[in-house]
Amino acid sequence: MSFQNPVFIPGPTNIPESLRKACDMPTIDHRSPLFGEILHPARAKVQKVLKSDSAEIFIFPSTGTGGWETALTNTLSPGDTVLAARNGMFSHRWIDMCQRHGLNVEIVETAWGEGLPADRYADILKRDRNRTIKAVLATHNETATGVRSDIAAVRRALDDADHPAMLFVDGVSSIASMDFRFDAWGVDVAVTGSQKGFMLPAGLAIVGFSEKARAATKTATLPRTFFDVHDMANGYANNAYPYTPAVGLMNGLNQACGMLLEEGLDNVFARHHRIAEGVRAAIAAWGLKLCAVSPDVYSDTVSAIRTPEGFNATDIVTHAAQTYGVAFGIGLGEVAGKAFRIGHLGSLTDVMTLSGIATAEMCMADLGLDIELGSGVAAAQDYYRAHPAVTHKAAA
Repeated sequence: MSFQNPVFIPGPTNIPESLRKACDMPTIDHRSPLFGEILHPARAKVQKVLKSDSAEIFIFPSTGTGGWETALTNTLSPGDTVLAARNGMFSHRWIDMCQRHGLNVEIVETAWGEGLPADRYADILKRDRNRTIKAVLATHNETATGVRSDIAAVRRALDDADHPAMLFVDGVSSIASMDFRFDAWGVDVAVTGSQKGFMLPAGLAIVGFSEKARAATKTATLPRTFFDVHDMANGYANNAYPYTPAVGLMNGLNQACGMLLEEGLDNVFARHHRIAEGVRAAIAAWGLKLCAVSPDVYSDTVSAIRTPEGFNATDIVTHAAQTYGVAFGIGLGEVAGKAFRIGHLGSLTDVMTLSGIATAEMCMADLGLDIELGSGVAAAQDYYRAHPAVTHKAAA
């Protein structure tokens, strides 16, 4: 691989030089007021990125997986029932975690490539007259298939059933890249990580809790130690953690949120949509299809591209790395070997994206697929020329 080339995986994403330098800082006393000058502004800015006035932000030295565990262990008890759809690898992994923690999971099996079935959620919630379901799990952006789901529709399903279950949302590959509305969607726990839309190295689990979720922590009995939000909140009150924090990453998060807010969240979302539309134009020009079944579920952060029957899509990823020093994402789970993924989130511009499209074309042509060199690049160029960028400020 080449360190000179941008990566086109769905995360970790490219790191702007200013954020890399922000993470590279001298050692400070992490129990001093100086650390509080990093910690508290970072939490306040994350709250703004979530579009919330009330979410309490917890930041753990971990990844999105640790954020999932934080959501479950702080709000639920052994034997509790949760409702979840399985429509991709990451929803599957969250379900698996629930089961390992002794939770009863009512699983709604959903075809990979489709969004969350809010209508089926609604039916199940209405029939749950004894209110046994304590939480509804929703993967906002299924990274394995490039599918974005309608979280507002899931909230409506809960409200129409007048159901008290909490709404937990995996926003790992959507938050800070696509529109996310913690308050407006009635989210109770939102989970994300540092390595995607926040443009940082992996290492931080970022979690937002609603007032309802915070109340649930008082009666939840699943075991927790490292991910205990009460311990974390007590640490925050003293400008500290209950253990050693990742100070450099926290400083990077504070700077990253500042960049996003300076660019303007609506501009950030528009930039991601614009770049994604160029990638989708290229895919159409190649004559290939997305895993996502329809435009209403297309992700603006990752495109999972199906290759022709009998062709091993993983060969494209391997060839790109070995021959051109460029990283794409492999297919996962049910689409392993059947699709490859182009990540288009974080610190990315149309010019950078064109290099990834050109590389994918070269790989597919090298491997014998019927791809005309330049076809996808030209289609993306036409789209980008017809839809000028609003700003390149934060992505530059």
